[in-house]
Amino acid sequence: MRTVIRFSGTRGGIMVPMTRPDPVRFLRTEPSMAFPEGRLLALRDGQLHLLAPDGWTRLGRSRPDTATWLTREAAEDWCEREGWDLNLLDAVPATIL
Repeated sequence: MRTVIRFSGTRGGIMVPMTRPDPVRFLRTEPSMAFPEGRLLALRDGQLHLLAPDGWTRLGRSRPDTATWLTREAAEDWCEREGWDLNLLDAVPATIL
């Protein structure tokens, strides 16, 4: 009997370091007439937030089916195009338990 051992986190037999998941993931809603670039959403601790003129607004726990995931860099690009302060990306509220 031959035993095969596989390591998760390996690529081509070389150990690949695991990184911590980002505490905040960003999404963009579909474009609309009112928001041609869509709206920016953030998911933190399972809680969805919408970037609104007065800051982050808590929405709920389920994301819209049509929202697309963005990298941090793509979220920064979105903020720059739309004229938002990049520091808002670091200001997504944490869920208080």
